[in-house]
Amino acid sequence: MTGRNGGDQLSTFLIVTSLALSLIGQAANLEFLVFVGYLPLGYALFRILSRNVEKRRLENYKFAILFSPLYGRSYRFATRLKMRAEEAKMHKYVKCPQCKAMMRVPRGKGKLMVTCPKCQNKFPSKS
Repeated sequence: MTGRNGGDQLSTFLIVTSLALSLIGQAANLEFLVFVGYLPLGYALFRILSRNVEKRRLENYKFAILFSPLYGRSYRFATRLKMRAEEAKMHKYVKCPQCKAMMRVPRGKGKLMVTCPKCQNKFPSKS
């Protein structure tokens, strides 16, 4: 559909919100909540099919600014967890007892003397 806005972050958020409200309304047997759940879906379809692309982009921009801390934090948190899970076989994470900085040491080396890069504190650690 040429000349239309199409899907964006705000539309996706509205569709997910609509689905969640409808499912909660169905589970709780609240017809009003099911009806309220269709309102974000209608607005999302309006936005997707809209020809006023500039106005829809401005709405999406404002939404992105409002929710960027939430998206950014959750994405970084998930990425860190994934990296740690992958590296858990080869490295162990230790915390400096003095400055609480996180470091990684290679696994399978026995007892090590670890030097903190921040405060230069030396402490023993098992790998």
